[in-house]
Amino acid sequence: MVTSAGGLYRRYRSIPIVYRIAIAFIVGSIVGLVFGERATVLQPLGDLFVRLLKMIIVPIVVFTLIMAARTLTPSNLGKIGGQVVIVYLLTTAVAIGVGLVVSNVFDPGMGVTLTNGDISPEAAPPLSEVLLGIIPENPIHAMAEGNMLGIISFSLIFGIGMSAVREETDPESSVATGISTLFDIVEAGAEVMFKVVWGVMEYGVIGVFALMAALFGQTGPQMILDLITLAGTLLVAVLIQITLVYLVGIILLLVGSSPIAFVRGITDAMVTALSIRSSSGTLPVTMSNADENLGVEESVYGFSLPLGATINMDGTAMYLGIAAIFTSNVVGVHLSIAQQLSILLTALLASIGTAGVPGASLVMMTVVFSQVGLPVSAIAMVAGIDPLLDRLRTMNNVTGDLAVTTLVAHWNGAIDRTRSIL
Repeated sequence: MVTSAGGLYRRYRSIPIVYRIAIAFIVGSIVGLVFGERATVLQPLGDLFVRLLKMIIVPIVVFTLIMAARTLTPSNLGKIGGQVVIVYLLTTAVAIGVGLVVSNVFDPGMGVTLTNGDISPEAAPPLSEVLLGIIPENPIHAMAEGNMLGIISFSLIFGIGMSAVREETDPESSVATGISTLFDIVEAGAEVMFKVVWGVMEYGVIGVFALMAALFGQTGPQMILDLITLAGTLLVAVLIQITLVYLVGIILLLVGSSPIAFVRGITDAMVTALSIRSSSGTLPVTMSNADENLGVEESVYGFSLPLGATINMDGTAMYLGIAAIFTSNVVGVHLSIAQQLSILLTALLASIGTAGVPGASLVMMTVVFSQVGLPVSAIAMVAGIDPLLDRLRTMNNVTGDLAVTTLVAHWNGAIDRTRSIL
């Protein structure tokens, strides 16, 4: 009997966590539709999942961003490296803006309003306060308050400062040794948080089931139509980002090449990303397309593509803006321009560090929702369809990696035109 139970558990664990959460999402929704208001008795199980998500926000952001800054030294950020990082950040900012604009046009989530969500909206801060809030007066106070922009900016500044001091200091000195030790401690902390995130996501199967049962018990079937609208909004945003930003803006106008030829050259990478939902897993195909089809020299793509798979999350960052608008509509709260700008800044900075985190989209969503005061419990509403939406986001990410790589290679004369299809 024990062996049988162990075998069932191993079979259960063999199913990828995203699919288990999707199944929990579907089953919980059905339970809510069938039992109605009685399903809200499951709400405490969902509330526990929300508390766990909130618990990991600050440490995961601090550890991962300091680790991300470990490689951002002055020597690594040379001409090509600096261009790659800057353009990645610009395309991510544009992607978030596209997501926010499309969301304001389509207004996903307007079909139903939750009146008893865990949200107490405050007056929107002025734009100047949002911008000044990027730099915290007291980093410890920012962590205690959950001021995500302040936490993110301080973590990046501190990490880059550590990298700069280590590079400028005698490797044999106690200061260099201390910084290396501190980085090792941070790396160990990040690994611990990855394990904690894994545990939280494992419990997320129960949490999402409970939250969706309670949600559909309260709202009924209308939420299904709203989720379809959410998916459609992301699809439109991805098409705009790929077509207007990557193909027209970068490839046609800045590189001066044919967008059709570019798409033909990266089709393998786009299809692979759509299939396996992993920028890192697609990396061998992405690098092969850049080398063999686009003619980009290894000196460029060897740096830009692995970095892009790590920090360039245009599709995910775009989705955060869409999910925030969706959630604000569901809970009946209007997000001001200042709050939407805060979403843009938070998602942009958070994307640098959380790309390698298991369940990265949920972690980033928790960070963004906390920054603008939206209920973290609303994440359950979109967790079930995340595997489908993640395919679109990953294809967007990989396309953006290759477009930026091609642009930087063009600027530096690092495209071999004799073997490039561009």
